[in-house]
This record gives sequence, C-alpha cells and structure tokens, in this order.
Amino acid sequence: MSALTNRNLFIKEIIFNWNAEDLDYYVSDISALRNTESVVLNKNITFFVGENGTGKSTLLEAIALACGFNGEGGTINYSFTTYDDYSNLHDHIKIVRGEKSRFGYFLRAESFYNVASKEEEYSRMGGTPQQLHYMSHGESFLRFIQNYNGKGLYILDEPEAALSPQRQLTLMIHLMDMAKDGSQFIIVTHSPILLAMPEATILSFEDGGIREISYEETESYQITKMMIENREMFLSKLLYDE
Repeated sequence: MSALTNRNLFIKEIIFNWNAEDLDYYVSDISALRNTESVVLNKNITFFVGENGTGKSTLLEAIALACGFNGEGGTINYSFTTYDDYSNLHDHIKIVRGEKSRFGYFLRAESFYNVASKEEEYSRMGGTPQQLHYMSHGESFLRFIQNYNGKGLYILDEPEAALSPQRQLTLMIHLMDMAKDGSQFIIVTHSPILLAMPEATILSFEDGGIREISYEETESYQITKMMIENREMFLSKLLYDE
C-alpha cells in the first residue's frame, strides 16, 4: 500500500445534488463542477488544480462548510465572520465520511489575517498566543500550519501564497509527515513545488469535469518547466511577438 493511501480517510467521497432548485446560479455555470457527479478521495493528500474560475476554491469552501468549519477559516470552534459571500453549494453536496475526525482546520490564504486576529483574541481566553501579527506574513503562515500536528482533517486553500520556494519545501515535508501519521489533506494550489509531493492525488478542474492527472500534466509544471528551460524564447514570444 502507498505511504499516502489510508483506508480510514475522514472524507471518502463528495457527491453532488444537481437537482436542487435553489443552488446559486453562478455555481451551476461552473462546468467543471456541473459535469461531475462525485469526487472520490483515496489518498491522504489530494490536490485541486486548474485555471482561475474553474471551481476549485468554490468546492473546497463547500467541503469545509459541510464539515462544520467556519467560512473564513480556523477550527470547527472558530465562529466569526467579516464578509459573508459563500455559495450555498455546501447545502447540495453529501460528504461520505470514513473515520471520525477529532481535529481539523480550514485555512484560506485570503482571510488568514482575520483568522490570525481571531486566534489572538481566543488565546486571551486560555492557551499560548502565537503572536502571528508580529511576524512577516510568510513566517506567520508557516508557523501557524506547523503548530497543528494532530491527526485530523485539513482543508487548505493556496497555502503557498505567502511562502518562498524554500518555505514551500519546508511545508511539503511537514504535510508529508502528518499524512503518514494519518492526517488527511485537501489542498487547492498552483505551486509546482507542492504538487511534486510523491504519491499525492492531483485532480484537475476542466470544462469536461474533474479528472485525475499526473504531475507532469499540470499547467503549473508545464509552464514553469518551459519558462526555466527556454526563458529567452518564451519571453520573446510572450512579450514581443505580434
């Protein structure tokens, strides 16, 4: 069995209910989602990839909300909102669960500042404050993730956003270690570094639906490879060809 294959996953499948009449109209127009009946998860680490607007973060958010997480991020115990703009897709998916998760975290790059502020507020009620606002964005982001080591369900939206390439490698090692210990990760990313994680599942969001692809098939890999290996030709065609 693969080091990242765990028969006791917390989430095994996401099933869509497309018969719902009250589904938000813009969700219905996302073809990658609309052309998919279910998403099966069979590895401890699953990546969602695809172009902007293909529904990756929309589905990730719906999974988090359906599992009871706060929409802006945090543990299930976090309860706050600064701007409620979530779709109602979470009301129209069924989560097929496996082992019960005793811990979990939903992290989204765009609202991390708000979560860090809320963490500071909650820490005054007990616990050790992480003082995330006293670090650089990248340092606080990585520190926050590294402080959560318990076996659980982790839903991460673009965790590489604030991290240098070196820090992304550090994050990769940390996620691999946690996955081997039984944690499950569902991650939206554009990072060719994180996507290189051995044995992880990569699901591509495309017009025809959602399909599993190899690392070398991802646009993140292909464009980065082309840029590095043929930089002058690539830039010449991109910037100067009419």
